[in-house]
Amino acid sequence: MQKSITPNKKPATDSQNGQTIAVVLPTYCEAENIGSLIRKIQESRRNLLITVIDDSSPDGTAEIVKKLQREFSNVLLFVRPQKLGLGTAIITAFQSILSLENQPNYIITMDADYSHNPQDIPRLIHVARSGYDLVIGSRYCRGGSIVGWHSMRRLISRVANLIASTIIGTTIHDCTSGLRCYSKRYVETVLPYLHSQTYEIQIETIKQARLQGFSVKEIPITFENRKRGKSKLTRAEFRAFLSYIIRARIGGRVSFAPESNFQNLWRIDLDREKDRVLSNLYVRPKSVS
Repeated sequence: MQKSITPNKKPATDSQNGQTIAVVLPTYCEAENIGSLIRKIQESRRNLLITVIDDSSPDGTAEIVKKLQREFSNVLLFVRPQKLGLGTAIITAFQSILSLENQPNYIITMDADYSHNPQDIPRLIHVARSGYDLVIGSRYCRGGSIVGWHSMRRLISRVANLIASTIIGTTIHDCTSGLRCYSKRYVETVLPYLHSQTYEIQIETIKQARLQGFSVKEIPITFENRKRGKSKLTRAEFRAFLSYIIRARIGGRVSFAPESNFQNLWRIDLDREKDRVLSNLYVRPKSVS
């Protein structure tokens, strides 16, 4: 007997002014978290477009999202052929969101492992609407905190952020936080200048905000170490991070992905000129209304 499926629901309306918001969730092996996280995000009752960028997770993450698409009409899934890195995932999300007929005014990026609290989304949006183009959920500004990290990991993270902020010339305390809100204006301007493959995307976006004259604001958050699943940060990605902050000091374009990786990424990306959807993009709404 076939299991009954809840009819598609319209995205909840943002009661403040009807502006739309995209939430980007890069995923790799997040089957333990993705379903409940998407449901938790839906509880914010805002006009959301949830965009999942999955790197062909072998644990079935994408299949869980596909099932949720039968229930929620505001979930977009983009499946890439292999693990290509956080930086390219965020760039792909930015491109796909900007290709929509009606683009959201704000784009939230967050981890898919519950390290970031979905309840912080309204706080980020509130600050962005007050005039900031990049709002960062910060572990290290006044009021921010971390739960579940041992002392050595805290020390390494603080030192890395101190080095990063010094080299790129910013007063931001948490340059590597993944919980952020970007204005559409920022993304449209900065997207052509983003070339990161992995975690260094967090620093590159702050650097570009400074270079392009965009306003940046930190707000305190509580970051919780993942409770389920394993960390995705590899040694190669950490080396890419160190390489970026060194090259950022020198200046010039920074690119870490092998040419073949970027060719694969662009090959599966949206064809803007023909405005069509490739076979690995699931449920691309014309707009969110």
